[in-house]
Amino acid sequence: MAESRAAIYGAIGANVAIAVTKFVVAGITGSSAMLSEGIHSAVDTGNGVLLLVGTKLSERPPSPEHPFGHGKELYFWSLIVAVLIFGIGGGVSLFEGIQHIRHPEPMTDVRWNLIVLGAAVLFEGASFLVALRQFRRENSGRPFWQALRSSKDPTTYTVMAEDSAALLGLLVAFVGIGTSQWLHEPALDGAASAVIGLILAGVAILLVRESRGLLIGEGIRATTAHDIRALALAQPGVREAGWPLSMYIGRDEVLLTLELVFDEDVPVQQAAAATAALRRDVQARFPVIKRISVQPVTALAVKAPTPEDMPAPVAPL
Repeated sequence: MAESRAAIYGAIGANVAIAVTKFVVAGITGSSAMLSEGIHSAVDTGNGVLLLVGTKLSERPPSPEHPFGHGKELYFWSLIVAVLIFGIGGGVSLFEGIQHIRHPEPMTDVRWNLIVLGAAVLFEGASFLVALRQFRRENSGRPFWQALRSSKDPTTYTVMAEDSAALLGLLVAFVGIGTSQWLHEPALDGAASAVIGLILAGVAILLVRESRGLLIGEGIRATTAHDIRALALAQPGVREAGWPLSMYIGRDEVLLTLELVFDEDVPVQQAAAATAALRRDVQARFPVIKRISVQPVTALAVKAPTPEDMPAPVAPL
């Protein structure tokens, strides 16, 4: 948990320094793109604080009102972060860009803009490398894109998404400011600001999509559920196994329920031993599944889907 916070602390430190510098230079030069970048960095700073709040609240122990703990607090706060990126970061930058296109004003002391952009690339790049190193450490041995698609840790993938958007936004700002000065066309600076707003909005939509899926009860992928069912059917005395029902209740915690139908002549003690063995097998193979409920039944309520209904595999769990 402390390692996950390192990426957030790195992002907050970088964004505070960058935001102050960008706002000062934007006031001196009158650059719309630089103002948008300042807003972007300020929003990212606030987002880092919210992720820290979500991390702290998600660590609270279970209570009578929340018997499975508070792990989903982190998904809620990551959703708030995505909304802020969309509304404040993307919306304000797009508005500022449109206003500057409609009423263009020439910039002064453009070199300061370029110096700040260069420094910002160094800060944002350092923050991105911290988050990337942490992500690689947590997903060693797995392809990057596969690990990214299956990650359920907003503290890492949100920071990576923000820093990626920031680096792309800095490139757009550099091009917009440079071409605006070279072609003596101030409206290009405003166009760069609008593009930055669209980039932020696009990243926010992706983050909202991920947070929404986890908040409404996203579970393990179908092929993983198929493997768990195979483990159940391999237990002695098990005649049928239902389809595993699962849900992420935290970034590294899954709740799983499974129905088993035993042969009629299986003694209670043997059924209990098979159930315990199944729990051990599942947790040994999939450590993220920490809560398992196995229910012996006489008839299955949830049967396995047909092969045609099984989606193509995309990532572990």
